[in-house]
Amino acid sequence: MHPLIRRLHRTLSNHIDSFLLICTMILISLGLAVLFSASDENLAKVGSQVVNIAVACVVMWAIANVPPHQLMRFALPLYVAGLVLLIGVALFGEISNGARRWLNLGITRIQPSELMKIAVPLMLAWYFDRHESALGLKNYAIAAAILLVPVLLIARQPDLGTAILIASSGFFVLFFAGLSWKILGGLFVSGLASLPILWSVLHDYQKKRLLTLIDPSQDPLGAGYHTIQSMIALGSGGPVGKGWLHGTQAHLDFLPEHTTDFIFAVFSEEFGLIGNLFLIFLYSLVIARGLSIAARAPTLFSRLMAGSITMTFFTYCFVNMGMVSGILPVVGVPLPLISYGGTSMVTMLLGFGILMSIHTHKKLVKT
Repeated sequence: MHPLIRRLHRTLSNHIDSFLLICTMILISLGLAVLFSASDENLAKVGSQVVNIAVACVVMWAIANVPPHQLMRFALPLYVAGLVLLIGVALFGEISNGARRWLNLGITRIQPSELMKIAVPLMLAWYFDRHESALGLKNYAIAAAILLVPVLLIARQPDLGTAILIASSGFFVLFFAGLSWKILGGLFVSGLASLPILWSVLHDYQKKRLLTLIDPSQDPLGAGYHTIQSMIALGSGGPVGKGWLHGTQAHLDFLPEHTTDFIFAVFSEEFGLIGNLFLIFLYSLVIARGLSIAARAPTLFSRLMAGSITMTFFTYCFVNMGMVSGILPVVGVPLPLISYGGTSMVTMLLGFGILMSIHTHKKLVKT
């Protein structure tokens, strides 16, 4: 190999975790194959997703080359900027389909809630790292407030799916920071006790989603339609599936949102139980790798970030598959690395870039 090419290869791959990258690329390749089928062989849509993937990979590589201690410097300004933008959405945001989630900046529209998927765990990890020497109940209370403010602003839009994801990412930071099991138990009991209050503040369509979860057949052409059709697709795949491009639920337009939130139903119908087990196996490899990086991280900040990113990835997988399978209510959560969409792809690979940074820079940190 020419020395210049060898040097370029070393520069590009120096901070890339090969195992995580290979698993990610296999999942993305599966996603493109399923998207081609789910979109009725629409090459333009697949091409658009390829562009999204290319941008996300550049972001992942760039973040992987930034040492964790440099990432810490962005925690506070990123969190504050995200809060300001969320308040801007609440005051001046555009309303679309009954929700106020987008902010028009003139040259472009942005969805600030997506920024908070990274900003919240980054801010919490930074906060706990600064107070590592003397963590007490007061610190956990402050951290809970740091988490709740953006979650409540996002839930108010309303965007329950994103609020759940951000709440889970923050919770995982609190958990890995050593929050007492007694406190967790108390919070769980308090949560159960507050269910009647929470029910009263839910929007009508959110209440309908929860009721439909119990019995989708009570509104088969309305609120229960998504769940019924996705369950039909899952069941009709059988052990080995109908074969790539041969699914019927999506191709006959019975299955809604079949390139985004419900793409797992398309995958299940075409590749069956065996395909699902293979997909879960790949996701398990990514999660295991992330937890391994978290366990070996040299600083509290690195451990909390790696643990939160990994478990948030698990939450994405679990919520989407549970939603499509009918065991969880329908919320707008994409299937990681499979669903069509640029924002979710960039956010996911940005998180993987942080994981790679933590893994490959650990030797540079004094322990």
